[in-house]
Amino acid sequence: MGATDTQSGESSSGVRGSIREFFEFDRYGTDLGTEITAGITTFLTMSYIVILNPAILGPAITVSGMSDAAVTSMLAVVTILSAFVATSIMALYANRPFGQAPGLGLNAFFAFTVVLGLGVPWQTALAAVVVEGFVFILLTVFGARKFIIEAFPEPVKFSVGAGIGAFLALIGLEEMGIVVNSDSTLVTLGNVASDPVAIMSIVGLFLTLALYARGVRGSILLGILGTTLLGCLVTFAGLVAPGTVAPGFVLDGSIDVAALQNQLLGAQYDISPLAGAFVTGLTGVEPFAFSLVVFTFFFVDFFDTAGTLTGVGQAAGFLDEDGDLPDIEKPLMADAVGTTVGGMLGTSTVTTYIESATGVEEGGRTGMTALVVALLFLVSLVFVPLATAIPLYASHIALVVIAVVMLGNIAAVDWDDITHTVPAGLTILVMPFTYNIGYGIAAGIISYPLVKAAVGEWRDVRPTQVVLALAFVVYFVVATGGVLDAAVGS
Repeated sequence: MGATDTQSGESSSGVRGSIREFFEFDRYGTDLGTEITAGITTFLTMSYIVILNPAILGPAITVSGMSDAAVTSMLAVVTILSAFVATSIMALYANRPFGQAPGLGLNAFFAFTVVLGLGVPWQTALAAVVVEGFVFILLTVFGARKFIIEAFPEPVKFSVGAGIGAFLALIGLEEMGIVVNSDSTLVTLGNVASDPVAIMSIVGLFLTLALYARGVRGSILLGILGTTLLGCLVTFAGLVAPGTVAPGFVLDGSIDVAALQNQLLGAQYDISPLAGAFVTGLTGVEPFAFSLVVFTFFFVDFFDTAGTLTGVGQAAGFLDEDGDLPDIEKPLMADAVGTTVGGMLGTSTVTTYIESATGVEEGGRTGMTALVVALLFLVSLVFVPLATAIPLYASHIALVVIAVVMLGNIAAVDWDDITHTVPAGLTILVMPFTYNIGYGIAAGIISYPLVKAAVGEWRDVRPTQVVLALAFVVYFVVATGGVLDAAVGS
């Protein structure tokens, strides 16, 4: 028995030693326990995407003969699988402590701008995601993505995260009934004292913010679930009409058991209607129109990913003195492969999550942190039925909380330098006010060489930055000059 214990201990020690060596624990000054803790922390802070991604993509993706709940279940499964694949690559290939999943903002662009706005079939939009994923793989192999990203003007690098945050906040506040349409002022305050959805949203938002401020792990997920539970309680108590702030199986003073059983047992794990749908999107498309859709996706995804990676690196303290992420090629490849696989499975673009910084704060420094995140995503397949029971207003609380956190990135901008203030300010402001991430990035990049030339500092502008600015002028012409609408309409 003593020999067995010794052999077991040696085996365990050997496994730990192999893990330590593979992930280079000694180089980064970490250990297995720290990495596991960091991975759990990162997963808890980004796991809300399992609920939120289906909520955002759901209105844009319809499958003949399937209910909205079934589509939501499929989207939850696809979200989990794409996160597992992409984060595993980040762990085993890039050896970075970054979690990956379908990106916020990018899924909104897919759903609201491309599919619902332009009327592009969702299968074609998925095909565009797959194509741009392959393009990203090629660009990463040849180092072009790194070259272009490092050509970003510094003020744009440091302001993209805040701009995305403001954009996400607008989406979230609108779904929560706090911000509503106005004919005279475009937006205004909703009926927050009489609308049950707005009231529950405000309570849930401050509950989540309080948990986050207290440093509670998984505060965003707990806030979403707590808000949903509160909605169920007030509905059950008869304070709010059924179906308003709670799932349909919660009634006034009772529970619809049959509906609840259908909710728990009716989760759709068969993703075949989504997986491979991009192939259908590739057939029968008009080449010019499709190329313009890919072009638009490419610009938004390329620079959104660059901004997110920079934002994560900034939050984690990984950026060098020039504001660049060292050895960025490997995380970019993980992102590119994740995007391609995600599009094949049936979801929008995969990207690195800013919440990865929470794991870094716990001491995570290697891909072992990301591997733990990936495995926990796989385990979360068991909880897919929960995704279809979460009301939209509750899930969108996460957007506002993340937006508040991402606004902190503006502190890195040199606001005393007008050549930084103008591009950074335009990047942040244009995103939410045009409901488009790409427009904000374009505004910042175009304005940088112009304002530099205006103050006589044109020598500070790199040729590649001028090329980027001109490319974005073309982007504006395509996106706002009716070229894309005309091509898609034809």
